[in-house]
Amino acid sequence: MRPDVSVIVIAYNDAARLPRAVGSVLAQSLGPVETIIVDDGSTDGTGEVAEQLAAAHPGRVRALHLPRNSGGCGRPRNTGLAQARGAHVMFLDSDDVLDRHACLNLVAAAEETGADLVSGRCVRTRPDRPGDRGHAWYPWLYARRAVYESITQNPDLLYDTLSTNKCYRRDFLTACGLSFAEDVHYEDLLFSTQAYLAARRIALIPHRVYTWHWQQPRPDGGSISSRRAELRNFADRLEVHRRIDAVLRARGAADLKLHKDAKFVNHDLLLYLRELRGRDADYQRRFLELAAAYMAELDERVWQKANPMPAIAAFLLGRGDLEGALAAAEYGRGRVPELLTELTERHGRVYWGRLEGHPAHPVLDVTDLGIHTAPPSRVRPVCTLTRLRRCGPLVLMAGRVHNPLERIPPDAEVQLTVEFADRRRKGRVLSVPAEVTRRKGWLQWRACFLPSRVLRPWGFIDPVWDLWLRLSVNGERTALRPRPADETVLETELPARPRLTRLAGDRLVPLRTRQDRVAFRLTGRRLRHRLARRAVRWAAATRAGRRLWRRIRAAEQDVRRRLGSQKTKQAVYNRLLVRLPIRKGTAVFESRMGACYAGNPRYIYEELRRSGRPIRVVWSYAGSPRGFPRDARLVRRGSWAYHLALARAEFWVDDHGFPGGLRKRRGTTYLQTWHGSAFKRMGLDHPELKRAGRAEQARFARMTGRFDRFLVRSRHDVDTLARGLGVAPDRLLPVGYPRNDPLVNGGDPAELAALRRALGLAGRQVVLYAPTFRPGRGGKAAPLRLPFDPVRFARELGDTHVMLVRPHYLTRVSLPPEAKAAVRDVGHIPDVTPLLLLADALVTDYSSIMFDYALLDRPMIFYVPDLEEYTGRDRGCYFDLAEHAPGPLLREEDALLAALADLPAQRDAHAARRRAFAARFGEYDRGDAAARVVELIFGGGDRDRT
Repeated sequence: MRPDVSVIVIAYNDAARLPRAVGSVLAQSLGPVETIIVDDGSTDGTGEVAEQLAAAHPGRVRALHLPRNSGGCGRPRNTGLAQARGAHVMFLDSDDVLDRHACLNLVAAAEETGADLVSGRCVRTRPDRPGDRGHAWYPWLYARRAVYESITQNPDLLYDTLSTNKCYRRDFLTACGLSFAEDVHYEDLLFSTQAYLAARRIALIPHRVYTWHWQQPRPDGGSISSRRAELRNFADRLEVHRRIDAVLRARGAADLKLHKDAKFVNHDLLLYLRELRGRDADYQRRFLELAAAYMAELDERVWQKANPMPAIAAFLLGRGDLEGALAAAEYGRGRVPELLTELTERHGRVYWGRLEGHPAHPVLDVTDLGIHTAPPSRVRPVCTLTRLRRCGPLVLMAGRVHNPLERIPPDAEVQLTVEFADRRRKGRVLSVPAEVTRRKGWLQWRACFLPSRVLRPWGFIDPVWDLWLRLSVNGERTALRPRPADETVLETELPARPRLTRLAGDRLVPLRTRQDRVAFRLTGRRLRHRLARRAVRWAAATRAGRRLWRRIRAAEQDVRRRLGSQKTKQAVYNRLLVRLPIRKGTAVFESRMGACYAGNPRYIYEELRRSGRPIRVVWSYAGSPRGFPRDARLVRRGSWAYHLALARAEFWVDDHGFPGGLRKRRGTTYLQTWHGSAFKRMGLDHPELKRAGRAEQARFARMTGRFDRFLVRSRHDVDTLARGLGVAPDRLLPVGYPRNDPLVNGGDPAELAALRRALGLAGRQVVLYAPTFRPGRGGKAAPLRLPFDPVRFARELGDTHVMLVRPHYLTRVSLPPEAKAAVRDVGHIPDVTPLLLLADALVTDYSSIMFDYALLDRPMIFYVPDLEEYTGRDRGCYFDLAEHAPGPLLREEDALLAALADLPAQRDAHAARRRAFAARFGEYDRGDAAARVVELIFGGGDRDRT
């Protein structure tokens, strides 16, 4: 009987893991599947294991043997392909596994669609990291089922050139003469590209089909893809890309080649660059030669096609600037990028690095990335340790923090602390305050301390300490890792006094890490120190000693992880903390999930203080505590103190939602103030939630079911927002929004005057631009990109107008320096209400801010170049914006500037629509919402304790 699928399993010196890989094929839910094991000249018994598996499963497993190792994957795969009998062919490496339904799902898709090639989701895991669930390989490609008649319909398929997560029709491979290259590594890339090009139809399925067990190189070589320390590895990758280029040129596929080049820049090149700093000088020199030669062969359009920072890295490699390329490649690593280079401003634009006589090439323009305006908490500055020496009993440390283009402004409040951090135990630090002085382009820091009081490690259990700087700028904190200025900085040893035993050592020796950072190792030179270290090493070298130490470390790390996890905190909250007595007269306030002190909770809090009610308020914060009330207790969102405060509070007040897994007690009143009326469909009206399973809908219902009172500002809110969130009518509080009281009453003149002066608004008309939140790829927050040219606005209207750009609080915006005279980024101002009061006109698109600003009866302009696309999306809207908008809907930049140039005409032309809009969507806003909320919730009025 002809099998449906032949799975070719290649193996080399992998006797231990081969049975697991073959077992995943034998366990396939699709019945007729044959396994062909190809032993690539192994010397460790892999061939014998293959024969045993074949003997144990006759007719289902065959074993083939190459006489000598081929040095790659091409020959064993071709050998297996020549012997395959199945209608379809798949490939599997001996250290990986197939999902149980991989063959069934892939073959079913092939038969249903007629595709020559079907690809499924691959998940890469780290076996050396217990509990690692893995990361999907380019998951956006496999978000849903798709069928393509040609790769030109989705050129992003070139990002997934693995051959192992795919199923091929065998007659298709035979007819096209497709086989793997045998003289070069990375044959997958060439084979997959040729298959994509030749396939008459390509299908993608969202199911997981392949688990890739990625690992560090083994002594015998291990995975070829992980041996990037060998220069031949990079040379082979370049050779394969050159062969792909030749194939694409032969087909006249210039656009596909551009996509392929962008993938090379975004992915392949970065793999090597991000490890290059740890290589020796000769490797770096030869790498630069190889890379520069290939950069010259790329289509120059790739600089616009590739992602910005990888494009800069590749461009600078071609120019021979290795240091600038490394800085660009390393910029995107980690949660907070680090700026390792200079910035240059030319003609109002900001460029990467020192141009030093070079023209300002567009690829180096990073103005739109906002690096020059981002605070250190978002883009870490590079810091350097320039001095480390003993001064008698004291130790002097000094260094500098890079501050290009005065990213840290001269009037900023700056504090800095030097920290020695235990590498093995996160959160355990020894701290020393530092003095900070300013120099052009730098912050100089200096710390002087008595090491006998500060440097007190435990001993053998904490031998390595990393050096950190904790920088605070206007209350925003960030952590920096200093780099040594030169080797002389690392010559001074610091005296240390271990707490448990002096046998561990008596000094901390500075060293340079592989990441070019500064660290210290506890050691000692006396005989007792050497003997003690030998004894510890001997104990650790024994099997029992290693096992005991691993168990101790694992147990300690497990306890720390469990105690600090949100799952543990949630469980302790729901089972224990809620049994504690409620503290009468206490409340937890939160705005924007702790992001700031703003919104409806702020104005309710301020009314509480004005009324003199004895309510003790705890505010939650998620980032910096700066800007929160000084007379309130603060707790970090998600901390143990946060959970305890919520458990014992009589009142919860927030405008977004406290963590969904926390149960609200019957004795606690939850006032949900929300953060705006609804234009876009919300909650249960949202198509994604409608399509979700019952479990997800039930989870959402439990979260919103905690609300005891829910603020609404119109019948529109009742019919849309409240209904969509599932809030019962008897829990609605129709009093309006407290944050809108100043819009009705005029606000605080002193506060508005101070803000006007701080923003430099005197003498010009103020335009507030506040668009809606637009998620990036995968639903994550993406930087706001203005749909019009701010420089043109500044040039044409800057003498009479100033624009305040207010991005959504989850995102940020970057403005070019040449527009700074007339365009301001006001995203750092937490509360939008004063900005609304200052604005003479509002420009928005689909943001709920339209409902609030309507109360001021001032011009509103809707700039919606993507109206049909946005309103026609899956999510949908509650009403037709064109029918009800209290201002013009504009699509062209010329029309927008013309409307802003004559705001009085806009005010007069749409006055009737504005008033009708305000009456419909703000009918409960009367200017007394905060007072009414305080009276009803905190003043002994209607307090439902359900």
